[in-house]
Amino acid sequence: MTETHNGVHGQQGGQHQGHPAPGQCPVCGRELHVTRLQCGTCGTGIDGSFRLDRFARLNGDQLAFLEVFIKNRGIIKDVEAELGISYPTVRARLDDVIRALGFPAASEDGLRPSQAREERRQILESLRGKQITADEAARRLATLGERTAS
Repeated sequence: MTETHNGVHGQQGGQHQGHPAPGQCPVCGRELHVTRLQCGTCGTGIDGSFRLDRFARLNGDQLAFLEVFIKNRGIIKDVEAELGISYPTVRARLDDVIRALGFPAASEDGLRPSQAREERRQILESLRGKQITADEAARRLATLGERTAS
């Protein structure tokens, strides 16, 4: 990395907030890397290769939605009311943000952990009550494992 003091680049003598850095290339859509950081007050600059955090992958609409979601502490009914949108729309937007952050969305990753625990409990209860055989319980547990491992 190289440092530049009061170099030609940047604004001196004042704080420059600038525009939000895009996280994706407008041409190919791949992740962008930052190659220069600079102090807005004194002009000190650092050149190198810096990764953007995963939130830089979000576009303006996704960031605005995430702010409302966080402000409302994840309470979907409150998000619905503030944005004037339906529950399915809130879920779709949340899944979009989750995917943009690099995580699988609910529709892509199978059962939620609480659902898997409940199904596992029901299978074991059926086995305990002799409603199913041990082989059937093993088959159901294996299928459950496949659905939650995706």
